[in-house]
Amino acid sequence: MDISGRHEEGNDYLMVAAAVHARIDSTRIRSVQGMGFAAAREGPTLDATLALTAAAIGNLPTVPDGPVVAEGGEFYGEPASRVALSFQPEFKYVESIGERETVQTAHHAAYAARNLLL
Repeated sequence: MDISGRHEEGNDYLMVAAAVHARIDSTRIRSVQGMGFAAAREGPTLDATLALTAAAIGNLPTVPDGPVVAEGGEFYGEPASRVALSFQPEFKYVESIGERETVQTAHHAAYAARNLLL
């Protein structure tokens, strides 16, 4: 998952989260099962970011059976164990190339969706 727009523009915020449900191996994406999106206009706090991410995951066409994966900075450097309290079945930060590719796909999707909403 990835979030675009955590910075203020013209005294306003527009955060867009994209969740990508993908089948991966250690080095690449094997298939994309679906994408979920959510948007919010509130400021970027940890609680707002967690809620936005949960909404995007909830908008996936099918519930993933694997972990929610994100870059370390997405949740303001909070330990994965703290962030994991908000997600089921589990949460972790990127560890493999395949996970990094999936997060990069989510980044492009969130950025594109945000640009459409501006």
